[in-house]
Amino acid sequence: MEHAVAPAWATLAYLVSGVFFILALRGLSSPASSRRGNRFGMAGMLIAVVTTLVTHVPMIIGDAQNSYHGPDFGTIGQIIGAIGIGAVIGIFTARKIAMTDMPQLVAAFHSLVGLAAVLVGWAAYLNPEAFGIVGEDGMINGASKIEMALGIAIGAITFSGSVIAFLKLAGKMSGAPIILPARHLINGALLLAIAFFTFGFWHSQSLVDIALLTALSFLIGFLLIIPIGGADMPVVVSMLNSYSGWAAAAMGFTLHNSAMIITGALVGSSGAILSYIMCKAMNRSFISVIAGGFGAVADAGGGEAKEQRPWKRGSAEDAAYMMQQAESVIIVPGYGMAVAQAQHILREMADLLKKEGVSVKYAIHPVAGRMPGHMNVLLAEANVPYDEVFELEDINSEFAQTDVAFIIGANDVVNPAAKTDKTSPIYGMPVFDVDKAKTVFFIKRSMGGVGYAGVDNDVFYMDQTMMLLADAKKMVEDIVKALQH
Repeated sequence: MEHAVAPAWATLAYLVSGVFFILALRGLSSPASSRRGNRFGMAGMLIAVVTTLVTHVPMIIGDAQNSYHGPDFGTIGQIIGAIGIGAVIGIFTARKIAMTDMPQLVAAFHSLVGLAAVLVGWAAYLNPEAFGIVGEDGMINGASKIEMALGIAIGAITFSGSVIAFLKLAGKMSGAPIILPARHLINGALLLAIAFFTFGFWHSQSLVDIALLTALSFLIGFLLIIPIGGADMPVVVSMLNSYSGWAAAAMGFTLHNSAMIITGALVGSSGAILSYIMCKAMNRSFISVIAGGFGAVADAGGGEAKEQRPWKRGSAEDAAYMMQQAESVIIVPGYGMAVAQAQHILREMADLLKKEGVSVKYAIHPVAGRMPGHMNVLLAEANVPYDEVFELEDINSEFAQTDVAFIIGANDVVNPAAKTDKTSPIYGMPVFDVDKAKTVFFIKRSMGGVGYAGVDNDVFYMDQTMMLLADAKKMVEDIVKALQH
């Protein structure tokens, strides 16, 4: 059975949806245009979904000659019901999810994309006639079998890897690398086995081959992410995003759906580029990370400070007074700000300082938080002006001239060990030069904990540093009260 050729208007509609997706990516490249980018993405997806339904539902409910005799309300009801359930879950999740939980939500969504690819691949295997991928010999086309195998393998790896990422990001599992003995040999053997069973499936279309291919792909997804430590989680989230795109693209070939191919390729390639950029920002090898924790330090993420050293404790009044007298303040937000939901009161503090004539800027590290752009999203939610937010390479040279560096919930991205300590797991990662500022205020809950990478921070003990030990939101609220008096 040959697959029916999509009508010309459907091909054009898919092309238009692809253009909207490209515009969406372009819009999302800047906080100022991100809302417009999201709207483009929504419009593109709406066009793609409607086009698919209009062109495929008659094929589902037609006879052998693909003629249409009237609506099959049972099939249409199932489709509408599935869309409705998904819409309700999506709307409920979007309204209820806290911004702090956004990284694990993204990981969870990636897992669903991967699982969908696996299910579509198996559906095509079990009922190839419905997908139009059966040749004259009654067997699935050779190219289609390769596409199915790749989609299932990448989808399964995406699903299981995303589950591990979700558990680590949600705190259900230790963020420290879990180093397995001979893990690289195990992973290499599993990849060879997956390739072997892919060839076997292409050659014989055997249920055993596709079942083993699926099972081993789920397994290697777990094994690839388990040894990756918390410091690399932003890269993992970006990498899994790329995997989900390639899985969707592979399934697009199986479904003969050009919109899925275009969208999957866009997501896959953009995710891969972002992962590479993130690796550069963390001085990590891209190959090392995607291979599952090459160079991971077994004791990273231990959560213990290395030694007891003298430090100075400050108060909200100290911070308010010093920042009021300053000419310039650079705020460095991190995951602690997200946990405390302190972005709104932080913006209020900045507004009060600006009324006093103080220059206020925000410094955003590429890997601050638990996913790319985490801090940008939080600051945008608090209506922080976009022109006050700067990336590392644009603002790092200004710390040497600034009066106050105000660090709220960040740690690893301001740790000078990345520049000086070759034994540190974050060595070589570009960090903010907050140690060059005249005064440093550092908000954290206590001196007993360290950052997500598990390394102590010399900034805590500098002469110009005053530690503000409290919940980030409570401390900034107290600073705002002091500024108002």
